Amino acid sequence: LQRMLSIAVEVDSSPTCSSRKIADEIFPFILNIPLRSQREALLNTMESQLLRCRLLELLFQHSCDVPSTSSMSLDKILYFLSHCSVLLHFEDETALWQRWDEILQYLNLLLMSHQSVVMAFSLAEYLWRPLGDRGDLMIQKAKPRCQDSDISHLDIQLKMKDFTSQMQKVLGWPFPLQIQEKLYMLQ
Repeated sequence: LQRMLSIAVEVDSSPTCSSRKIADEIFPFILNIPLRSQREALLNTMESQLLRCRLLELLFQHSCDVPSTSSMSLDKILYFLSHCSVLLHFEDETALWQRWDEILQYLNLLLMSHQSVVMAFSLAEYLWRPLGDRGDLMIQKAKPRCQDSDISHLDIQLKMKDFTSQMQKVLGWPFPLQIQEKLYMLQ
């Protein structure tokens, strides 16, 4: 199944568009998966980083009271960090800290998938250029221009601090070890 989904994303001339269509079709089924282990198995074995990124984006959009309308970016991941709530409510016997652990797991997975997709598109852009133009592209990439949408380390630290204090209000202190490790990885 994962290989077929990966091929379905890549066979189209616009992988981004096909991943959106496929994710929109799969997403309702993910919402109906009752066990965390089954959801994680599906997401962790997904071969297409683009499709995984889109599915996780939909999952976090679903968990936000006010969904973000921006396109997928680090800024949007920080938005999810500030606005997401406990994701799925199937397992009543699941401790609250385990639900927060799942959120952190998916945030980490989303960040890694997003970085992988960005790197893949940068490489593709580089390889699709004629050999003579590649040097100019490398020079342009070496001198990043600041944009209004750029995110500083301070922005990230503030969002992480807010997220951590939100979790601390709900879970108390100290956090379970799994939560501490995932928070560190996310940071």
